Amino acid sequence: MSEVLRTPKPRHWVGANEETDDTRFFKQGSHGTVKPEKSHVRWSLVFLMFILGAVAFLDRVNISIAGSSIAADYHLSNVQLGSVFSALLWGYAFFQTLGGRLADRVGPRRVLAFGVIWWGVFTALTAAVPAGIANALVLFVAIRFLLGVGEAVVFPASNQFVARWIPTQERGVANGWIFAGVGAGAGLSPPLITFIMLHHGWRASFWVCAGIGLIAGGAWYVLARDTPAEHSGVSAAELALITAGLTVGTESATTSASDGPNLMPWSRVLASKEVLAVTLSYFCFGYVAWIFFSWFYIYLAQVRGLNLKASAFYSMLPFLAMAICCMAGGAISDRLTRLHGPRLGRCVLASVVMVGAGVFLVFGSQVESARLASVVLAGGAGALYLAQSSFWSVAADIAGCSSGSVSGFMNTGAQIGGAVTASLTPWIAAHFGWTTSFLVAAALCAVGTAAWLMVDPRRSLSLQYGPG
Repeated sequence: MSEVLRTPKPRHWVGANEETDDTRFFKQGSHGTVKPEKSHVRWSLVFLMFILGAVAFLDRVNISIAGSSIAADYHLSNVQLGSVFSALLWGYAFFQTLGGRLADRVGPRRVLAFGVIWWGVFTALTAAVPAGIANALVLFVAIRFLLGVGEAVVFPASNQFVARWIPTQERGVANGWIFAGVGAGAGLSPPLITFIMLHHGWRASFWVCAGIGLIAGGAWYVLARDTPAEHSGVSAAELALITAGLTVGTESATTSASDGPNLMPWSRVLASKEVLAVTLSYFCFGYVAWIFFSWFYIYLAQVRGLNLKASAFYSMLPFLAMAICCMAGGAISDRLTRLHGPRLGRCVLASVVMVGAGVFLVFGSQVESARLASVVLAGGAGALYLAQSSFWSVAADIAGCSSGSVSGFMNTGAQIGGAVTASLTPWIAAHFGWTTSFLVAAALCAVGTAAWLMVDPRRSLSLQYGPG
């Protein structure tokens, strides 16, 4: 019989002026060495994860901005360009689960640093395809597929970081910030890539993106550690707060990553209806999100008739909405979870906002004015991303020390959805019109909503099936 995970009351819920035995004790480190009473290292690293997420999406979305120039240089059709877009997502999807398992075993610090170097190299190689070369399409597909392989580690590893570093009552906000990087990176891409293209050509934009990634990856490796216990800047009070808020099955914050994790078998993961339902919902989420990442810029330019600068401006709006709503959704989710429990705070919230996203897409596709349509569709992107932190918070809560593996499996669903939309959207548009493409996305929002209602975030995999 399954049991329900009861999250212990976090230590920081005592009054602001109250002092418990634990907090009095943790004012001093081991051997009497005094550490600061308070530190906030976990939030500094969350912000660094925000930067890495922004760089990851800068390296992904840059090709959608440069896509028209690349297509002109290499004589590619929109369908062929769609296959280039899809290649990254297939590589990303196929290696999600492996990347998550690797983060569970090795730790997020080294896995993320290696991943950033990898995708920096292949971002640069995208610009190195010679003009006039035969089979350029094959080269672009191969390079973007391998770029996707490198990027596959970023968010499963980040969720392993969240599981080890962030108490459960703060995970909505933490994931909100991490995934706000998605909107920030994607939103920065149109003006940055357009500016570089206008002054230096599309190839230079990829060199710049590669350099930014290598700098960010080096900073992560220098500043991050796999567990709070390994970081010299973490005070004893912060370590106690983190440890008190970890979920059942998570490696202790005081345990070094080198001690080795006790990972859940895949048979247990695949037997969980929570894992399967949230993965189905994330497939729907990914399908809708990647319409914006892959095609929105081209849609505004080719279908709505906006010029290059106007397209760059208005294509920023969905990504700015994503960044803002990611953070807002995380804060709302944590507050509702504290007040009414994780079922309402994570699952009901996510289902409601996904319905809202579908409504925005339906109305946005019908609006005559190109600029007003951009604003309404951006509202759909923002509503969708109010649910983002719920996916990753639930994955960390139910999976514990295997959160990298479980979130990687879940994210495979989203990336398959993204790969499908990258190729299917232009096909639907060519045969039935762009309005139909957005209506299909709205229907998938409804499917994702229904899947969320099957999830109980209190059902830890460790408690459902007993020790592994």
